[in-house]
Amino acid sequence: MIQLEHLTKEYNGVRAVNDLTADIPDGEIFGLLGPNGAGKSTTILMLVGLIEPTAGNCRVNGLDVARDPVNVKQQIGYMPEDVGFYATMSAEENLRYFGRLYGMDFPAIAKRSSELLSLVGLDGVTKDVGGYSKGMRQRLGLAKALLNDPAVIILDEPTANLDPQGVADYRRIIRDVAREGKTVVVSSHILEEVSKVSTSVGILSAGKLVAQGSWKDLAREISLTSTSHVTIIIETKDPMPEFRHPDIISIDYERDRCGAVVLARSDIRDEIAFHLAENNICLRGLSREGLSLEETFLSYYHIAG
Repeated sequence: MIQLEHLTKEYNGVRAVNDLTADIPDGEIFGLLGPNGAGKSTTILMLVGLIEPTAGNCRVNGLDVARDPVNVKQQIGYMPEDVGFYATMSAEENLRYFGRLYGMDFPAIAKRSSELLSLVGLDGVTKDVGGYSKGMRQRLGLAKALLNDPAVIILDEPTANLDPQGVADYRRIIRDVAREGKTVVVSSHILEEVSKVSTSVGILSAGKLVAQGSWKDLAREISLTSTSHVTIIIETKDPMPEFRHPDIISIDYERDRCGAVVLARSDIRDEIAFHLAENNICLRGLSREGLSLEETFLSYYHIAG
């Protein structure tokens, strides 16, 4: 479990992270989202103990990261955006080296390395890492993050440079890890990817956590508070009659008039259904288009601003 309590980091009087508080429970895949300069990298660096907070604290399974960094690092697996390896060593040799840094014995390192290289699709690759493609290095980075069987895995842009098969493998591995009760934090700007793997998300804007929850919950909240327009899709069995309402901005009837697309200032589906019933029109479908990931994401920045 990860606990962030009023976490703050200042650089020359400027707050890169501002009073961030969040709890991420065991088994959660938490997507950390935000544009450049939002504070994602600074938050991660504090979480893994590479920089100290100006105020507040972060805990991993009850251990304060700043006060007990050695023990915390034993429980964390971290894959930075730019993964560093020894270019003149093979994947297995690199993992063995890092395993010794974790204090693992040689039989455990050998067994774990073999399992992980097979898991990420690098088993049987004997050439030095210096000859790897960016995607192969990314796969090895995921193996390294899982090497010490950590309770918490922190991944920064994990799908960068991966081909479609690599992305599918990554998703499967992360879901399996979460099912084991481990906590996973994924920092990324790729909204679609985060939505497909994360069970919850946190949106950072100017160092502040402006929203936290599932995509579904965040989109619902935006739909209830937003003054933006509503798109309603109407499908009918019979020809669609003319429909007027003061909140309608535009209405586009389908070519055969068995339906329409309505742009309105409010959700007027009840009024539409009543109008169709009055005209003895058989209704096949009446739905409101949900917010896209991008609309949800950007709406929170607008609210925060």
